[in-house]
Amino acid sequence: MKTTSLGVDYDIGLFLLLDIIEPAMRVSVFVPEYGVIEAITPPFRSFHTANEFLTAFGKEPVFEVEYVGLHTHVPANNGEYTIKTDRLLKQVEQTDLLIIPPTFGDTARGIEANAEAIPYFTKLYKQGTSLASLCIGAFLLAETGLLNGKKCSTHWAYISEFREKYPEIEVEDGAIITEYENIYSSGGASSLWNLVLYLIEKFSDKETAVMISKYFALDIGRDSQAQFAIFRGQRNHTDTEIQRVQDFIEKNYEEKLSIEQLAEMINTGRRTFERRFKQATSNAPIEYLQRVRIEAAKKHFESSRKNVTQVMYDVGYTDTKAFRDIFKKLTGLTPIEYRNRFVKTVAEI
Repeated sequence: MKTTSLGVDYDIGLFLLLDIIEPAMRVSVFVPEYGVIEAITPPFRSFHTANEFLTAFGKEPVFEVEYVGLHTHVPANNGEYTIKTDRLLKQVEQTDLLIIPPTFGDTARGIEANAEAIPYFTKLYKQGTSLASLCIGAFLLAETGLLNGKKCSTHWAYISEFREKYPEIEVEDGAIITEYENIYSSGGASSLWNLVLYLIEKFSDKETAVMISKYFALDIGRDSQAQFAIFRGQRNHTDTEIQRVQDFIEKNYEEKLSIEQLAEMINTGRRTFERRFKQATSNAPIEYLQRVRIEAAKKHFESSRKNVTQVMYDVGYTDTKAFRDIFKKLTGLTPIEYRNRFVKTVAEI
């Protein structure tokens, strides 16, 4: 009787202890075929390091981190590296967070090589798994259809291609992080670190995220990739007359250009011209002109010692406030902030 009583007490105590200790959060980093090593290893290392910091703070580790893939050994960066996965993706019946890094090079090739993974992404999401794409990993995520009618981020240089391929998805132009219904996505290149830090903070605590940012020397507060974007006229279309207008704008952006003048170049009315231009380039004509002018201003700030007023006049603006407002809208920085951050040294000029 006494033994039974002790057994009951022990069972109750063990039950209460297990009830207090929450199970670790499973984080699965997908290793895509033709993956980018610089985007695959950061989330894996960061969540592991978060556990180390949590332990150092006297707390329980929060994450169980693993590599998953379509094969046990997956080459990255065109075979320069090989990553050994912990589990095959088809073996993953449950995970809390699945991270989808970008593929290397051509996006179509990356999608084709990883087509087998797409149904597993969908299945896991419907079972409650959070999905997070890094950079152009958004293309793999978009293939699931889960983003249709939703918002996402991707690398600024691939936004036009993404919009053309997935018109039902709203791309957050310039956004570092997008979160929508348990789906996360990041902007280009180093923006993936911002998403990783955000996820660490969300699923552990702010203190740990700050420690990670300091450990890896990261800028935790950045909220836009616009300052890094390089505007390249959207020419992935077949309207040769609009391409001719684009050429004219890019060669004469410093002059006073009117919509009527541009429409006359292709012998059409203003409304028809604006519709055709927007359909071809994804920008209204005035927006396109602004982007061309601001891109020229950025190059002036990066490579010359001209002051803001001089650059403003050089790129076709005469109103200081208008120039400053448009510059900040497109880059996320004021002209002075941009110059101070990106100006070249005397030796480089």
